Amino acid sequence: MRKKSKATSLDIAHLAGVSQATVSRVLSGSTLVNAETRKRVEAVVRELNYKVDRHASSLRRQRSGTLAMLLFEDPTPDESHINPFFLSMLGSITRACARHGQDLLISFQQLSDDWAGDYEDSMKADGLILLGYGDYLAYQGKLQKLVEQGTRFVRWGAVLPDQPGLSIGCENIGGGRQAGAHLVALGRKRVAFLGDASTHYPEFLDRFLGCEQALRDAGLTMDRALQVDAESSEDAGHAAARELIARALPFDAVFAASDLIALGAMRALTESGLRVPEDVSVIGFDDIPMARFAHPPLTTIFQDTKQAGELLVDTLMTLVRGEAAESIRLPTALVVRKSCGAE
Repeated sequence: MRKKSKATSLDIAHLAGVSQATVSRVLSGSTLVNAETRKRVEAVVRELNYKVDRHASSLRRQRSGTLAMLLFEDPTPDESHINPFFLSMLGSITRACARHGQDLLISFQQLSDDWAGDYEDSMKADGLILLGYGDYLAYQGKLQKLVEQGTRFVRWGAVLPDQPGLSIGCENIGGGRQAGAHLVALGRKRVAFLGDASTHYPEFLDRFLGCEQALRDAGLTMDRALQVDAESSEDAGHAAARELIARALPFDAVFAASDLIALGAMRALTESGLRVPEDVSVIGFDDIPMARFAHPPLTTIFQDTKQAGELLVDTLMTLVRGEAAESIRLPTALVVRKSCGAE
């Protein structure tokens, strides 16, 4: 019995009534093919049960067919050193990679390592997704090195003027403004901010500035004496709130630069005999899963991690194909829970 020959891209092109080049573009995920033609080619691919030879394809295109996601260390109480906010992106990043026909390599990195050079030299991936980085000014030089090497990368973080490479981030100033306006509507007048509000942490700085704008619009001010530096961890939030209380200055609200900081702060406030929300309203930022299970449940600013993960992959694949892409800011939303009290 004669063995049935394997379908080829030429077979697909013939049945779909297009050129072989068009078939190649569809199979590689190129945006240069219109929707109708793409659907016709994909229907023939399914009909013939055609499977892409990933190895041969990558050799032709000088690509590995793999994207790398680098998670950078963060201080966490469970010693995982992975911020739960970034873990919530993992599902959508994985699904988006599958949609593009890409494998995903996940690596945990320490910022002190020469991760930029390691990945350039090894050619493990066609591009990098970078999550978490701590002090931006210390991290900026490594981003610049990636640009100079011609590495394709996109990161989650603040969208800044003249930044090295592209980033997907949120409207941090807008989110801070939402938090401040909510606290003003509750009648709060002395708002403390927990988080490093400097250029070292540009996302935190923008959240502070947004809250400050909302208070200024209401004829109030953000007292810098009520701002305490903190990294994004519960322990840091706890320590920052204790420092705030020790300053013995009046405050009736806390806006924390992240949910982890807010959760640690609520524990410190309770330990000091302050009631949340009766004495102090508390707002976080991120809407990580544990925020809704806090006691009391945490009011926070929501960032859409599902859309963020999809955009990180879509933007990186645009760069991999050699096409132009831009940084993107995602909108935020206020999620009201009991840590602020009723309006």
